[in-house]
Amino acid sequence: MQMDQRYMKDSGKLLGQLVDRISYLTDIKADPGWKGLGELMGRVEAMRQSIYELDEASIFEEIDKIEDRLSFLEHLAAEGLTPAEIVNIARSLQRFTMSDVLENVYDSFAELGGDGECNVDPAVVVARATISRCVKNKTYSHQVMVIGHEKGRGEEYRNGGCARPWGNAKALRYMKVAETEGIPIHFFIFTPGSFPVEDYPGAAQQIARNLYAMARLRVPMVSFISEGGSGGAEAIGLTDLRLMGSRGYYSVISPEGAAAIEGKIREGEKLPSGLVAHCAKQLKLTAEDNLRLGTIDRIVGEPPLGARRDDYAFFRRLRYELIRATDEIVLKTKSFRAFRAYALKMQSAEKEGVPEDFDLVINWDLTETEIERLLELRSRKYRAMGNGFYLEERRPSLLGLGKAKELASQSYYEIRYGLLRSHQRNVMKVIEEVSSEGSVLLSKVTRPVKAAYEFVFPQPERLPRGERSETPERRSIFAEEWEQYVSPLANEDRTVSCPNAAKYSCLDLWVPDLYGEFCGVCPSCGHHFPLEYRWYLEHLFDKGSVEEFNSNIVSINSLGFEGIQARLERDTKKTGRHSSMITFDARIKGIRLVVAMLFSDFRNGTVGAAEGEKFVRACDRARITRRPFLSYVHTTGGIRIHEGTLGVIQMPKCTMAVREYIESGGLYIVVYDNNSYAGPVASFLGCSPYQFAIRSTRIGFAGPRVIRETTGEDVPPDYHSAKNALKRGHIQGIWDRREFRKNLHEALMTMGGANLYYK
Repeated sequence: MQMDQRYMKDSGKLLGQLVDRISYLTDIKADPGWKGLGELMGRVEAMRQSIYELDEASIFEEIDKIEDRLSFLEHLAAEGLTPAEIVNIARSLQRFTMSDVLENVYDSFAELGGDGECNVDPAVVVARATISRCVKNKTYSHQVMVIGHEKGRGEEYRNGGCARPWGNAKALRYMKVAETEGIPIHFFIFTPGSFPVEDYPGAAQQIARNLYAMARLRVPMVSFISEGGSGGAEAIGLTDLRLMGSRGYYSVISPEGAAAIEGKIREGEKLPSGLVAHCAKQLKLTAEDNLRLGTIDRIVGEPPLGARRDDYAFFRRLRYELIRATDEIVLKTKSFRAFRAYALKMQSAEKEGVPEDFDLVINWDLTETEIERLLELRSRKYRAMGNGFYLEERRPSLLGLGKAKELASQSYYEIRYGLLRSHQRNVMKVIEEVSSEGSVLLSKVTRPVKAAYEFVFPQPERLPRGERSETPERRSIFAEEWEQYVSPLANEDRTVSCPNAAKYSCLDLWVPDLYGEFCGVCPSCGHHFPLEYRWYLEHLFDKGSVEEFNSNIVSINSLGFEGIQARLERDTKKTGRHSSMITFDARIKGIRLVVAMLFSDFRNGTVGAAEGEKFVRACDRARITRRPFLSYVHTTGGIRIHEGTLGVIQMPKCTMAVREYIESGGLYIVVYDNNSYAGPVASFLGCSPYQFAIRSTRIGFAGPRVIRETTGEDVPPDYHSAKNALKRGHIQGIWDRREFRKNLHEALMTMGGANLYYK
């Protein structure tokens, strides 16, 4: 009887394992009928139902047959995995999770910020952990902070690894704890994307805060990507070394999302499976693709069909790679080059299997000098990402001249505003103090004389400078420019109705007046009708002051995405421009500033490698010349999906440049208009301390359809309005288009520190 129970237990366990393997293969292929998988599952289920009626020999004989067939199918599937199937592997319920990593990679850990369902956000797990290495049979332990997404094992409260804004805020809090304690941080990315809600602190705004902080975090950081979805991955992805599982995926958008956009699929319609598979291939989202593109640093090998929860050999490999990666980051900060080169060579030697121990013990504590080098290397790393995936139309003979001019310019402005200006300020301060003391004595003598003069010769009352009227009649603030440029929208002899007419009883508007004297604004309710980007170029800045630079940087079809080259050529022909960003020098009432403008006419204002490079160079130009930097967002539809992760990494790349500009003493102002969504808002725009919106702007992380499909809930019509963005703290003010120029000038005069050239 005891033998029978053991036999039943063993055969039952084997049959359960076969069910898991068949289910896993079915999930990967997304087809129960592939190579007879459904028939195999039927045979296994029949045996499980009649296990007590069959004899031992026949059960094990049938199990052996099924296992042989299944092993053949697994080998066949592994040989020709498609990108879509790799996505299915990364999403599988049998794949290892964050909890498995904590339990099998680290020696011990203590979860912070809540446990299980009783958590700030269960989709984000934070733990203080210990990881150890063996060197010559001796164990050495390291303390680390571990932060990652937990998709869960069927727990709905984990939300599939989609972090809410407060989950990313929790991650940021413990990043700063790790920085205070001086310990490295290991990040694990298991997310299809962030949860797209604007509830405080807001999805986009919190991701921007995380990126801004990580750009200069003073500890080594390593990330591992299993499933990396767009901004959700970037929220904890700006690290010194990025690892990726060989069966993971990292993408700007899900294949389903790309298919819906490319196929113009209406909401609620079924996505064609062939289109989803096609888009997965076009997005270049596999580990091999990302390594080739330079968006990750190293691939961690997995079994042919991916690592699962009980794959202990993989966990040993991952443990080794995490320690090795942290060592590599630390070693690159060392000033003793001979030791650094030797140690890196020892650590980077590829060996069969996983080494049982390490050759060296590396202390992960950094000195102040090493921290500065760490930050410098991180800056170089992200500034170089995406380089070479745009076209720069410049003759090779001019490249060296451009570099020389840049160095000369940097030296000139450093001497003028760095060295001489500081001495000038000190001299002026002394003069002011002496003059102030002298004026006090002088005023005692002159005051009676001045009073007598004003009594005899009374002066007319003068208004404060800001209240003086330039002309007796009421004119537009842009009156002096109207003779030069009239919006093409004003050339139609018809009337239009304001969208708020039913609510505010707005009168119909004659188009020439609306787009002429009224600046596209309803005089009754203040609703702002969209205006073309050129209107701002002509009316916002001083006449003749706009001087474009880096117009020779051209957006290209860097991934070879099918059909995109024709769209780029069409937009170039329509706009006469080669990217969706215009960078230029300009003046506002005499104040010189650097401007980066995203406009809607070219690929809906989306950001790719060309736009990111232009933005970074504009940041550097503003930093060198000590001018204020304005990002005016005429429209942005987010990151350009057709550039894959080359577009996504513009988020950390541009944020890095912005932070360095702000820390140099610059004034960075962002003004949103029309529709401003997704990646740029969640990074280099959202990290500005001064963000404003033109009235009637819509701002957010994701549009209503994406929110509805992700959360299953509708949002109110005004969910993304500027008014609600102001309530949530996303922006600091709402501007009327008619007062844009005046408000911007006031901001330039009253905001920013003494490091600006005009202060």
